[in-house]
Amino acid sequence: MQRKTIGKVLKYIDKYIDLVILSLILAAVSVALTLYIPILVGKGIDFIISAGHVDFIDIKKTIIQIVIVVLITSVIQWWMNIVNNKITYNVVRDIRNEAFEKIERLPLSFIDSHQYGDIVSRVIADVDQFADGLLMGFTQAFTGVVTILGTLIFMLSINVRITVLVVCVTPMSLIVANVIAKKTYLMFKKQSEVRGEQTSIIDEMIGNQKVVRAYSREKAVQEQFDKVNDELKKCSTKAIFYSATTNPATRFVNGFVYALVGVVGAIFAISGNITVGQLSSFLSYANQYTKPFNEISGVITELQNAIACAARIFELIEEPAEVEDLVDAIELKDVEGRVTLENVSFSYVPDRKLIENFNLAVKPGQKIAIVGPTGCGKTTVINLLMRFYDVNSGRICVDGHCIKDITKKSLRDSYGMVLQETWLKSGTILENLTMGKPDATREEVIAAAKASHAHSFIRRLENGYDTVISEDGGSLSQGQKQLLCIARVMLCKPPILILDEATSSIDTRTEIKIQEAFNVLMEGRTSFIVAHRLSTIREADIILVMKDGNIIEQGNHEKLLEEGGFYSKLYNSQFAV
Repeated sequence: MQRKTIGKVLKYIDKYIDLVILSLILAAVSVALTLYIPILVGKGIDFIISAGHVDFIDIKKTIIQIVIVVLITSVIQWWMNIVNNKITYNVVRDIRNEAFEKIERLPLSFIDSHQYGDIVSRVIADVDQFADGLLMGFTQAFTGVVTILGTLIFMLSINVRITVLVVCVTPMSLIVANVIAKKTYLMFKKQSEVRGEQTSIIDEMIGNQKVVRAYSREKAVQEQFDKVNDELKKCSTKAIFYSATTNPATRFVNGFVYALVGVVGAIFAISGNITVGQLSSFLSYANQYTKPFNEISGVITELQNAIACAARIFELIEEPAEVEDLVDAIELKDVEGRVTLENVSFSYVPDRKLIENFNLAVKPGQKIAIVGPTGCGKTTVINLLMRFYDVNSGRICVDGHCIKDITKKSLRDSYGMVLQETWLKSGTILENLTMGKPDATREEVIAAAKASHAHSFIRRLENGYDTVISEDGGSLSQGQKQLLCIARVMLCKPPILILDEATSSIDTRTEIKIQEAFNVLMEGRTSFIVAHRLSTIREADIILVMKDGNIIEQGNHEKLLEEGGFYSKLYNSQFAV
């Protein structure tokens, strides 16, 4: 799992291989200059021969050299950090772009079956955690590896036997870090999952705060959040505990190596095999050699978190996208509005049947009303017509073409849809109304708003059509938001209309006026009307009465009332006292 995730990350990094090479070169130069400083310090110590015998001229030259090397090293490290940041945030940008693009192409079945907060958490929080780990990886892993190689060369040039001793003992820190890292990965993965669940709760509660307060659910919601928050605390504590043990464990090994070098080096210096200055340089190198092992161990721990987060991001990115259009897909033009459903069967869950052997033939310009009890499949039929979901069997045709053979864009452009749930985005009223027709003139927008009876309340807003609203409509009432959605459809004038409880949030007086406007709009257009208030569909050409996914009655209003069947009972129940 981890190897696969790392492989995927490397594919994103591969696009910036030139910057990676530049970072490696800068790391090599920076380390080389850093490692050159102990040699200068060692020479400076050797210039202090004994009391009264100090070579001040050479010491001065050495100090100037050290200052110059330090300044150059600082500039190179600053430049290297810029390059590493550029690599990291380019990779993060690419992953976020791909993740967001995938969300737009995911089938609605995926969106409907996953918590919105968890999806948001993957794209925002998990990518941020991944960025932190990746940046640390570039900043410390590169310099760490180069430092280890560089110090080996310098130590070998001073004394081979002490170098061999250091090399044999130091890898113990990596072994310790590897054992801890395996446990840490599992904890960080669990932490990311719980964090996603917590984000979902927060997102859900903020979006439904009115419902929470209306039903006095504050305490219950708080308890639910506390439970998840407590679980996140436990996961985070365990993850941090295991990751925190890495540093002390590796530092213990490093301290042991440093002490060993000091003792052995002192023996060699006493015997005359190395000078005191060389011993000083060697101790510095031994410290610098073991330090990257400590840093790399920390990087490995941090990378466990980054890899766990990356795995969740790639799960989203690799989700199967919505079925693509066929290569030779037809583009609908001059749509007449002839719609047929032939032996259509569909269910959201395989073992729970919903719609079976559904047949319907709609002529251009007909008004088709769909009625029935809650859960009978009315809205599902709309989802299938729009191809938000694909049928399990059978086929749906528009103007004689199976919708699977039609491009999704041209199919959906042929429909104008107003749902019970309002669709508004952050932006001005004008931007919301022109969503389906961006090139519409202001005059056309105002005409559509007047037809939908939205113009009067829009005009009263602070900035009229230029008033900025949030994605949920802000302070607008549910009825006002629905009027905006109706105006948006009236502006587009599509050949096929879908009205799913389109006037459910509007007062009766306004509804009558909008119904008149709809009648004008529906003239000559194929229309599908889903309604619970049966008084709004009496003018429909055909009324389909659905129950348990099947059409049980079919006909116009008068005919169905005469039959005295399910529709008649449903209609009369509205007037029962």
